[in-house]
Amino acid sequence: MSIPNASLKTALHAPGNSLKRRGTNPPELIAAAHAGSFALSLANELAEAGYSPRQIDTTATVTMENIAAGWTLTQVHLEVVAAVPRVAECDFVDAALRAKANCPVSRALNANISMRAHLTRHEADKALKPRQGPVARPADVGRKNGARGNGAKA
Repeated sequence: MSIPNASLKTALHAPGNSLKRRGTNPPELIAAAHAGSFALSLANELAEAGYSPRQIDTTATVTMENIAAGWTLTQVHLEVVAAVPRVAECDFVDAALRAKANCPVSRALNANISMRAHLTRHEADKALKPRQGPVARPADVGRKNGARGNGAKA
């Protein structure tokens, strides 16, 4: 399998536990696309709010379940760690929730999408006091036990 600009060229394989496998499978590709798309959406949301993120690391883990219709991607969990100078945690959480709702891949999936977003602080930012008031924290929605999980990081 490859894409026109040749940045992706890999063999597909069926999901399983073979240690000798090479390549990837569709759930891993979906996880990679979701992680990348979410990171770009979060960077855009933060930029629109006046912040310049230094780094956004996103890991997407998909859960496949064998339901009546067959193997189905039922859940995606996004783990996000970002370094954003001078951002208040409440502004970061708001941007992460907007990015989750507006991410094109999130909107395309018919799956439960949970997220945990963590803001890292650089030494220079630790001296700044956060904005006073309540701080919203994203809920880490519980996940059902799936038969297989595949993760990808962007």
